[in-house]
Amino acid sequence: MPLRRLRSAARYTISACILVCVCCLTAAPGRAQSLRGKPVKTNVFTAGEGGYHTYRIPALLTTKAGTLLAFCEGRKSGRSDHGDLDLVLRRSTDQGATWQPMQLVHEEGGDQAITIGNPCPVIDQKTGRIWLPFCRNNNDVFITHSDDDGQTWAPPRKITASVKRPGWGWYATGPGVGIQLTRGRYKGRLVIPCDHRETIDGATIMLSHVFYSDDHGQTWQLGESVEKHTDECQVVELHDGSLLINMRNYWGRTGKEKSKGQKRAVAMSRDGGQSWSDFRFDPTLIEPICQASFLRLPASAPGGKARLLFSNPASKTSRRQLTVRVSNDEGRTWPTAKVLHAGPAAYSCLTVLPDGDIGCLYEGGVKDGYAHLIFARFSPAWLLGENGKP
Repeated sequence: MPLRRLRSAARYTISACILVCVCCLTAAPGRAQSLRGKPVKTNVFTAGEGGYHTYRIPALLTTKAGTLLAFCEGRKSGRSDHGDLDLVLRRSTDQGATWQPMQLVHEEGGDQAITIGNPCPVIDQKTGRIWLPFCRNNNDVFITHSDDDGQTWAPPRKITASVKRPGWGWYATGPGVGIQLTRGRYKGRLVIPCDHRETIDGATIMLSHVFYSDDHGQTWQLGESVEKHTDECQVVELHDGSLLINMRNYWGRTGKEKSKGQKRAVAMSRDGGQSWSDFRFDPTLIEPICQASFLRLPASAPGGKARLLFSNPASKTSRRQLTVRVSNDEGRTWPTAKVLHAGPAAYSCLTVLPDGDIGCLYEGGVKDGYAHLIFARFSPAWLLGENGKP
């Protein structure tokens, strides 16, 4: 080959290599950094901005189109669970690298002290519709939906009579996400984890439960409660089609049994959430009494084996040390754990991104665990090692 052609070919090869490197660094900076092992973090909501005193109660969902929906409560006048609270949302179409301006999903009464919150979205994979249950004043249950990837939402409809028994007090959907069952007799069922307060034998206590739909969200039915002294919960479907529910634990507080406190409670359902059995405590999943996230990692993730993910502030005394754990045996053991946020942190919500990375939206800060809602993106390799082995 003539020297001139060799030089031209060399220049072309070098230019192509430079272009590839630049694309890797600029097209998806979050992905590039997460592959290097260190989680990439972005403040999605910051206390005091956008007209709200505090943002709390995160719910994170990946749509069929690959859009991330970050829901939360915008608390106008203070940090309290009660008051003028609105349901707000930010969307990301680039897997969390950037976020669109905040949008108002639902509010009532202007500046009146009406509490709108506890988002618990779920996607119907057959219809593509995104269902969003939420509560008003922790008393009534409403549901809205979106058919355009979360850009607009239908007028909410009240479903309290279908999912709440007479005499129940405080009621909360989620917080976190619902799931759709994928196998067995109850395939296609939409399941929403919830909690409520009721009086039993003269004592007012909290209990976890779910409600569900078998007709793509048109009607909803109430399942039985789990065990007393349980609270905010999340649920996953296991390989055999049974459900595993993971719950905030009040046995050490209202149950007056300290030996049963400071660890998560779990139970099983073999009828799609209609009833629960096999109640136990998980000594590995320590907690300071707080919400947690619970999620199945798809079998297509590194290692070729479906795993369960769990995140919560892993401390017995305070809300800090947000930790992500991995189970390889359907939640029986948790051999792998990584600290995502060492400082003050509280509620969290996990999701799997379109490219296989994992996202977590959580409450956290340096000195204040409620200063921000932070989106963290990390690769399965950060949790499991480069070869998918814990």
